[in-house]
Amino acid sequence: MKAVWYTSFGKAGDVLEYGEKEALDPGPGEVLVRLSASAVNPSDVKKRMGASQALLNQGYVIPNSDGSGVIEAIGKGVDEQRKGERVWVYNGQHRRRMGTSAEFITLPENQAVFLPDEANFLIGACMGIPAMTAHRCLLADGSVKDKLVLVTGGAGRVGYYAIQLAKYFGAEVIATAGSALSRQHCEEAGADLVVEHPSPATGKTILQHTKGRKLDRVIEGDFGGNLPFLLDIVETNGVIASYASASEPEPKIPFYRMMYLDITLRTVIVYDMPWQARKDATDDITKMLVTGALKHRITQTYPLSESVLAHEAVEKGDQYGCILLEI
Repeated sequence: MKAVWYTSFGKAGDVLEYGEKEALDPGPGEVLVRLSASAVNPSDVKKRMGASQALLNQGYVIPNSDGSGVIEAIGKGVDEQRKGERVWVYNGQHRRRMGTSAEFITLPENQAVFLPDEANFLIGACMGIPAMTAHRCLLADGSVKDKLVLVTGGAGRVGYYAIQLAKYFGAEVIATAGSALSRQHCEEAGADLVVEHPSPATGKTILQHTKGRKLDRVIEGDFGGNLPFLLDIVETNGVIASYASASEPEPKIPFYRMMYLDITLRTVIVYDMPWQARKDATDDITKMLVTGALKHRITQTYPLSESVLAHEAVEKGDQYGCILLEI
């Protein structure tokens, strides 16, 4: 199969190689998927740069965790009727070396999720990390119906889906944005109010809008940087669910202040979500794909052979939406 891989960590142009690799036959409980699209996410770029030093201990790595395609072959124990099924895949390169930047991927069948005809393969490849992370952050601590939800960085990959999911499940949604274009993306996703990134002034704006009502749930993309401001506007018994803390990787936690508010702090990483949480997320996402309830942003597509350009585009960090490889 045609594939892209790396055998050392470093810049995309220095380490990514394109050529031929052997496709793996599916083992018991596995499926072989002929891929049509692969998504390059920030975590894929970080792995390539050496975020997990043990990653290359067993040999070369084919990057990227998310993708989409058609089941070509099945292993023992998999329903024969799954052959030919359109699917989107997630966690393709988690705790395993063979990701989605290739013509084929073999992985456990429960990581190959039915892709309805209403969604094309490019959309399917966008679902894994961004949409599943948003779902987990939003719903891990119960229903958000009639709740007040804040999504920080609402124009980001996760934030954009979090706004839509929150509205779909009946919440009032406030989002933060740092530019006019980011604000536009948040509004397109359905946010009821868009404000500047968290600060004392932002807090006042939110409380004026809500007539003093505080936040029930926060979907947080920069936990350490925003925590001091959030505590002024989060309700007692509220939840802060965070999937990143780039500006303060080791933040100081005001424990007693949080304790007296009985705040739940939830950290989320899509790779190790419990099985039931994965199933809940994939079931809900599938329903929304069928009904067209989700909007998607595909910023740029590249052929597999130009994976270096795709990785570099993600590294720049100035793109809205998904960067994809068409295979």
